[in-house]
Amino acid sequence: MNTGSDVPGEVAVASDGAEVGEADSGRHEHQGLGSRAPQYVKEHRLLHVSWQVGVFVVGLAVVAAGVIMLPLPGPGWVVIFGGMAIWATEFVWAQLVLRWTKRKVTEAAQRALDPRVRRRNIVLTSIGLVVVGVLVGVYVWKFGLVMPWKIENQ
Repeated sequence: MNTGSDVPGEVAVASDGAEVGEADSGRHEHQGLGSRAPQYVKEHRLLHVSWQVGVFVVGLAVVAAGVIMLPLPGPGWVVIFGGMAIWATEFVWAQLVLRWTKRKVTEAAQRALDPRVRRRNIVLTSIGLVVVGVLVGVYVWKFGLVMPWKIENQ
């Protein structure tokens, strides 16, 4: 997966030497990539590694809960992206994945707002509903409508 930009020349560097590519300078906020841990934690290697392990474990638990919620009731995708946001507070790869996801969602939203695409989606949805209605009508005509709670012989 390409987590960078589609624009050539964009560079991703950790927050120590945060560098935003020249092609990217006008589009995104000038926020560096890398750890957002408190300065005291960054200065001590053992604390920083412990901090990263803690952030990873908490993010993993949230992402796992989101994956469990996908087939079960609950906001699965929202929780998964929440776990990714937790990881993005510490890991560059998660920050890049979130940037890529945000860009793709924005592009999809812009495409969905295009009048031609909206008309096409409305027409396809209408055709699908008519087909489903016809299939249900044929089934009811052929087999009748028997409610499961109408038990005649016990």
